[in-house]
Amino acid sequence: MILYIVATIVVFIFASNGVKIVRPWQKGLIERLGKYQRTVDSGLTVIMPFMERMIKVDMREQVVDVPPQEVITKDNATVTVDAIIYYEVTDPVKVLYNVAQFRLATIKLAQTNLRNVVGDLSLDESLTSRERINARLRDVLDEATDKWGAKATRVELQRIEPPGDVTEAMHRQMKAERDRRASVLEAEGFKQAQVLKADGERQARVLEATGQAEAIERVATAEKFKLLTVAEGEAQAIERVYSAIHKGNPTKDLIAIKYLEALAKMADGKATKLFVPYEAAGIISSLAAVAEALRDKGAVTPAAEPKV
Repeated sequence: MILYIVATIVVFIFASNGVKIVRPWQKGLIERLGKYQRTVDSGLTVIMPFMERMIKVDMREQVVDVPPQEVITKDNATVTVDAIIYYEVTDPVKVLYNVAQFRLATIKLAQTNLRNVVGDLSLDESLTSRERINARLRDVLDEATDKWGAKATRVELQRIEPPGDVTEAMHRQMKAERDRRASVLEAEGFKQAQVLKADGERQARVLEATGQAEAIERVATAEKFKLLTVAEGEAQAIERVYSAIHKGNPTKDLIAIKYLEALAKMADGKATKLFVPYEAAGIISSLAAVAEALRDKGAVTPAAEPKV
């Protein structure tokens, strides 16, 4: 009975040490008697207890936080810089056997290269060249970690902080620059407003003058048309009167009577003087002769009547 229990315990120990489970994001490195034997993927793996052992390597992308450090720039300004490094394992064998304490080595390498990269830049360049610093640091880390079986996928600077007095001076400079730009923009706006106002007034005067010219031209055209129409009407009336007079063949007596009627209309006014044309003398003589004939005719007619 005791032997059965001991055998069961031994089998259980062997089974627990010989059966290994590898997760989907892991690789299993199996060593036999201290020598690398093989690499297994995720799943259930059986090894020889006490002779073989399995070391699991995480293949997921990892994050390394680089502690803040002070770096002197090219123009002798001290800035505090810290970064974050993202890497992933490409060869679990190299990560395990080619470098001891991979995370520590990566942090120290990043700190050293941060000092080199930022030290080659001035303060203004280091504050405005984050992408440039990230790219250079990633290239350096990628080259160094390649033989370690890892790849630096991204490097991001979290903070680049200059000293307090430099920060205050930069704030004053930025405020002065903003004030200057605001003044320039205000002056440019006022200038543009004045130019637009003057241009608008000029266009208004031009349009007003053009409208007046067109109105004068239209009034003149209408007046001209009116005068031409009236003159043409008068000419036609004169022609018709003249034609009617000639067609009617008036006698001198009728002409004299019409002439007198015209003179009466001319005298029917408030004028104190009346100028009679020279030709009126002959007409008046004719009228006198007509009147004399009419009187003679009236005197003879009653004498000829027979007496009762």
